[in-house]
Amino acid sequence: MSGISEAEFIIPTPIGGRLPTPEVFDNVEEERRDRKRRLAAAFRILARFGLTEGIAGHITVRDPEFPDRSWVNQYAQHFSTICPDDLICIDDTGVVHDGTGPVNAAAVAIHCGIHSANPAAIAAVHTHTTWGRAFSARSRLLAPINQEACLFYENHVLFRGDIVVLATDEGRRIAEAMGEKKAAILLNHGLLTVGGSVDAAVYRFIAMERCCQVQLLAEAAGAIEPLSEEEALATRAHLASDYVAWLGFQGLYQQVIREAPDLG
Repeated sequence: MSGISEAEFIIPTPIGGRLPTPEVFDNVEEERRDRKRRLAAAFRILARFGLTEGIAGHITVRDPEFPDRSWVNQYAQHFSTICPDDLICIDDTGVVHDGTGPVNAAAVAIHCGIHSANPAAIAAVHTHTTWGRAFSARSRLLAPINQEACLFYENHVLFRGDIVVLATDEGRRIAEAMGEKKAAILLNHGLLTVGGSVDAAVYRFIAMERCCQVQLLAEAAGAIEPLSEEEALATRAHLASDYVAWLGFQGLYQQVIREAPDLG
């Protein structure tokens, strides 16, 4: 199915006060610094949720000045220790332009292809999680069984690719399969999400992992009862935008920034 147009989204309206909005920067240096800080914080947040497995996993964010370059974590550095200065800048072919240390070959294969093929994907997230891997062991999509799961209704795909990703075209093939959708279940592998910011992509990933957990628990108890297509689409219109995903990330970001002065 086709992707979701911006016209389908409903901007949330609070009672009293105004909602925060993403900061607009005067120059690329400030924006780069902010993106790197948010990327490092995102790794810390995933570590807090236990969403990391050994040396696997990566998040990337596109550089604000050079759209063919992205910032990524060093290979084998635990998410809980990552600081902005640890991040490495690579281009769409995997060439390092800033930073030192090894880069996961799977990160290059997956993320470089996604960023190259999908200009709207400012950030991408993939790591090996418990519930995501369990859910990906069966060939099916998330069902719209609650409002959180409706974020992904007709907004994610199944993708069968390499289990150990080394093929350089893997990311492009994932991006082509996703189109304008925001997430993928990589069969026998795990979950992947994209977004217009680190914030949106990471919040989506956390939400998707929990949706996998909830559906597996519900199915273990008996037959599930999904929402109707009309209900699922109406709920998605309220919750699936990049802005709402960005908004959902802000509390987590503020918490980790307060507690981790080494993030700058």
